[in-house]
Amino acid sequence: MRKEITCIVCPIGCRLLVEKDDKEELGYKVSGNKCTRGEDYGIKEMTNPTRVITSTVKVLNGLLPRVPIKTDGPVPKDKIFKCMEEIDKVVIEAPINIGDIIILDILNTGVNVVATRDMK
Repeated sequence: MRKEITCIVCPIGCRLLVEKDDKEELGYKVSGNKCTRGEDYGIKEMTNPTRVITSTVKVLNGLLPRVPIKTDGPVPKDKIFKCMEEIDKVVIEAPINIGDIIILDILNTGVNVVATRDMK
C-alpha cells in the first residue's frame, strides 16, 4: 500500500510518498519530507488521520448573529461530520469571550469546541 499526500504541517507543503513497510518501526516508510514533522504527519495520515474543525455557532443578543469557533485539538477525520451535526445544534447567548468553551469534550473525543472571538 502506498499513498502520495501533501504535508500540511508547515508552509513548505512537501510531497510525501508513504508506503507500508513492515521493516520500519512504525510500519511505514515516508519519503519526500524535508523534516521529521513530515514523517510524523505521513504516518499519522495513514494510521489515524485527524483535523481541527473551524466553523461558527448561532448567537442570541450578540453584535453579530454568529461567532467563530474551532476545536482546541484535532478530531478523528471519520468523526468530522458527526461533530458538525453537534456544532450546528448549538445556540449560545452573548456575551462570549475568546477561549470560552462552547462544547465540552465533543463526542467523547477529549477535544473541546472554543470561541475564537469575543462577542458583546
